[in-house]
Amino acid sequence: MQIDLNSDLGESYGAWQMGNDSLILAVVSSANIACGFHAGDPAGIFKTLKQAAVYGVNVGAHVSYPDLVGFGRRNMDLSYDELLADVMYQISALQGLAKAAGTQVTYVKPHGALYNTIAHNLQQAQAVIDAMQLLDSELILVGLAGSPLIEFAQQQGVKVIAEAFADRAYNADGSLVSRRLAGAVLHDVEEIAERVVSLIQKGGVTSIDGQFTPIQAQSICLHGDTQGAVEMAQAIRQRLEQSGIQIRAFSGD
Repeated sequence: MQIDLNSDLGESYGAWQMGNDSLILAVVSSANIACGFHAGDPAGIFKTLKQAAVYGVNVGAHVSYPDLVGFGRRNMDLSYDELLADVMYQISALQGLAKAAGTQVTYVKPHGALYNTIAHNLQQAQAVIDAMQLLDSELILVGLAGSPLIEFAQQQGVKVIAEAFADRAYNADGSLVSRRLAGAVLHDVEEIAERVVSLIQKGGVTSIDGQFTPIQAQSICLHGDTQGAVEMAQAIRQRLEQSGIQIRAFSGD
């Protein structure tokens, strides 16, 4: 058994610091790096990219709606042309910085509201997919496991990695519990670590209402902005290794 561990990084902005990228990079196999639209300033993004190169961590563009104030977690009704250009702008900016940092962007993982929207809104999903293909047809898309997006992107020849979340509660239909609701974000480190191992071994998680929910995932996300994120990531990696589950960056094959 093997699994990819990814985390949202490069999200500090000026004097406002978010997470601890260097410690998280020592644990994960893939890094979703902010592109400046929901978080991240150029110097901080570049620093994280250089650290990712040192650790040999897979790098992805964490593209978002243009929503710095809302941290990219507010829905936006953008036109196809607007979203296409926004996503291309973000990917290409990260590609340039990554090249200078000695690494490269191999995948795209949308952030926040954009991630949740394109899981089901295939019109917006099309804009993201087209942006990827226009820039680099080899880019891999990371999306919500079990969502319509997975098959939709695959039908267009896009390599797709299905993703689950270590620290988020699930509804019985496989969707994420809204952050506006109590219990949406999990914080118990040991519980989360056990949940990740169980998800990989049993192919699912217990939903917020107590039902077993099947989830087939090739990558697990550890949010870098969650309180105790470093301890959580370290505990998950330790439990996976103890369970004989190899941590390895995905290739999209």
